[in-house]
This record gives sequence, C-alpha cells and structure tokens, in this order.
Amino acid sequence: MIRVLIVDDQALMRAGFRALLEAEEGIEVVGEAADGRRGVELVRRYVPDVALIDVQMPVMTGIEATREIAADPLLAAVHVVILTNYGLDEYVFDALRAGAAGFLLKDTEPAELLRAIEVAARGDALLSPAITRRLIGAFVSRPPDRATAPGLEALTRRESEVTALAARGLTNEEIAAHMVISPFTAKTHISRAMIKLGARDRAQLVVFAYESGLVEARRPPRAQGSAPSGAGRD
Repeated sequence: MIRVLIVDDQALMRAGFRALLEAEEGIEVVGEAADGRRGVELVRRYVPDVALIDVQMPVMTGIEATREIAADPLLAAVHVVILTNYGLDEYVFDALRAGAAGFLLKDTEPAELLRAIEVAARGDALLSPAITRRLIGAFVSRPPDRATAPGLEALTRRESEVTALAARGLTNEEIAAHMVISPFTAKTHISRAMIKLGARDRAQLVVFAYESGLVEARRPPRAQGSAPSGAGRD
C-alpha cells in the first residue's frame, strides 16, 4: 500500500487528487493540508511514502516545506513530488535543490500521476529523460556554480562517467548500453555517486552535475535563417 499526503491550498485541487488516488487499488491518502506548515506537520505525523506538495502556498511555500522535510533524518523515507502550474522555471530548480524527488504539472494526465506516485514511492527520481532535456536547456544560460556545488573529487572515473550520462538524460538501460555494462551495475554506480555527493535522489544528482561543471550545457547549432527558439536543448 502506497501512503500519500496531499498538500495544496486549493480545496478543489485536493479533492480531485484525493478522488483519483482513492479510486486506485494500492494507494491510500493519509491526509491533506492547505499550507506548507501544516503539510510538514502531517508529514511528521504520518510519514507517508509520497507527499504531493504544491509549489506556491500560504504560510510556508512548497519549496520551504520540501527543504524542511529533506533536512529531517526521520523523514528520509518520504519522497516529495512538487506540483506546479508553471512548468519548468526557477521554482522547479529550487525544489530539486531543496530535495524534491521530482515534479509534475497539475494538468498531468491521471495515468501519468499514478505512475509518478509509484515511481516516487519506490525511491526512484521522478525525472524523465524528456524533463532532463528541459533542465539541460535551462542550464544553458546559467554558468556552473562551483562555489556552491558539491565536490566531485570523491567519485571514481566510472561514477563520474555514469553521473555525466545521467545528467544528459539517459536512463539506466541506456547508460548500460553506452558503457557496455549491466543496468544493475549502472544503477549501482548511480547510487554510489548519490551517496558520495549527498544527493537525495537522481534529480539532485543531475543538478549537481551541472552546478559543478562536470557536464557543460551546450546550445545546439541553429539552422541558417531560422528564428531563435528560446531555451536551448541538448
């Protein structure tokens, strides 16, 4: 049974999520809150497997709530998924740095929401290759922040290589094929890299890779005569 807590300041949104989740076998909604502070209190009370937390709320924002949850060793088993109306923006970067396992748009299809909860509950980062590519595009305009990024000197050559490939949006299976290793070995390297860097999950590992300069975001060449398309993509 996957235990879920819903934190959103919109009553209609909470009701919609609750109705969807409670209709699914194997998922239990243990509670709901209308602000971040109350959300943190309920997370401490129920210790759910997954906390769905809105990014913008009164009293305490979703990012602040996520940071508080991630900093509590007693809540290490709680996986935060940030809900947002705004797509990929500064809120998402802040949420990933704060310790969120990933994020979802509020207009996500029901099937995708259910899949996301299952992914987060088993401890995997909710950061699909498509979303990773968007992260890379957003990092194009940001120079590496080596002053605040964790040091990568503790990583072995293999761990650094796997981390870089993960930051490019490759799945464990794709990393395994690229490096001619098993998916299990790829996952092991990823796990060891996260432990050494203090990354809560794969999402933070990707952020660390760019902030440290391990991976440099690149703008692809634009065809002659084409108009600028906004954020670059890798």
